[in-house]
Amino acid sequence: MSQGGDAQKQRTGYTTGSCAAAGARAALRAVVTGDCAAGSMEITIPRGDTIIIPIKECTRTGDDRARCVITKDGGDDPDVTHGADIVVDLHVTGRPGEIEIGGGEGVGVVTKPGLGLEIGKPAINPVPKRMIVQNLREEAASPFWESRGIRAVISVPRGRELAPRTDNPRLGIIGGISILGTSGIVIPFSTASYAAAIRQNLDVAAAMGENVIVLTTGGRSEEFARNAIARGGGGGAKQEEEEEAPALPDHCFVQMGDFAGYSVRESAKRSAHFQKVYVVGFVGKLAKMAAGVKQTHVKGSKVDMKFLAGLAAGAGAPDDVVRAVTKANTARHVSEIISGAECAPRFFETLCAEVHRHMKNHAKNDDVAIEVVLFGFDGSVLARAGA
Repeated sequence: MSQGGDAQKQRTGYTTGSCAAAGARAALRAVVTGDCAAGSMEITIPRGDTIIIPIKECTRTGDDRARCVITKDGGDDPDVTHGADIVVDLHVTGRPGEIEIGGGEGVGVVTKPGLGLEIGKPAINPVPKRMIVQNLREEAASPFWESRGIRAVISVPRGRELAPRTDNPRLGIIGGISILGTSGIVIPFSTASYAAAIRQNLDVAAAMGENVIVLTTGGRSEEFARNAIARGGGGGAKQEEEEEAPALPDHCFVQMGDFAGYSVRESAKRSAHFQKVYVVGFVGKLAKMAAGVKQTHVKGSKVDMKFLAGLAAGAGAPDDVVRAVTKANTARHVSEIISGAECAPRFFETLCAEVHRHMKNHAKNDDVAIEVVLFGFDGSVLARAGA
C-alpha cells in the first residue's frame, strides 16, 4: 500500500462484490418501482459506510425480472478485472424471505477445499454474499419479503478470459473469476489484499493435503521451480535419484512477490501440514533477503553493494572483484562480475546460506524445513542452502 502523500493522490476503486451488490440493489428497485434509469446506486459496504457506484445499464426484463450491468472500476490498483462488466440478473420468487445468490457465465466454480466455499458452487465469497443480502433487504420494505423472495445470478461476460490472469486456476477455481472483496473498496497496491491472497493459496494447499510449498518471487522463478522441484521433495541437481517423482500441482506454488518474510512465517504457522518450504528466486530479490530485508519491493529497499562485497571477500574473491562488486549497478551486475571468478560457487552458496538463516528466523518454527534455491537467468540452479 502506498504511504503518505502518494496514497492521497491515488484513486480508490470498488470490488467485484460491491459491483454485484449495487447491481442487485438496482435490479430490485427496477422490479419494485419500475425505476430503470441508468445513473448510480448507493450501497452499504461491510464497515457500515456507503459508497456510490455508477450503473452502466439497468433494464426490466419482465414483470418480476430485471438486469443490471456495472463496469468494475479498480481505481489506480493494477487489477485484472478493471473495466470488466459485472451483470446481475434478478427475479422474484415465491419463497418468502429467501435470497438466493447464484453464479452465471464467467464466475468460476470451486473445485478444491480450503477457500471457505462449498465445492461445486460458484466462487462468490462470504463477505460479498452478505453485502448483497444486506443491500437487498435495505432496498425492499418488510412487507415485500412476507410473500416473496429473490434469486440473483451474477455473471461476468469476460470472466473466463480474465481467469488465467488471476490465481484462480491454481486455487482450483475453474471457468471464471471470483466475486471478492472484504471491505467493498479497492485500495491501490493494497498490501492487505496481497497478503490475503498468499494466505488463501496456503490454505488451499493445506486443505489438499500437500506437505511441500514453493514460495517464488514471480512468474519466471515459478516456471523454473516447476522444472526443478518435484513432489518427492527433490529437484535439480538433487533429483537424479527421483526422476520418476511426480510434479507438484499448481496450488503448491505461491508467488510471494516482495513478501518473503511474511510468506515464510505464514507457511510455518501451518507446520501441521507443510513439512518443507522452498524459497526460490533470482539474485536481485535473494540479495535483499540475504541482508535481512523482509519486504523486498524496489521502493522500500535497495541492494546493499557493500554487503555483497563482504560476501564476495569472504568467498575468496580477489580485491579487484570485491572493488567491482562495491561499485556494481544492480544485483544482476554483481552476478555477472562474480560469475567470471573462481569464487563464484562459494559466493552464491554463501548468499543462499544467509537467506536461509534469515528465513529460519522469520519462520520461528523448527518443525518446518526450509530450502533456498537461487536460479540463474537461464534457469540453471546456481546454489542451494538448507534442508
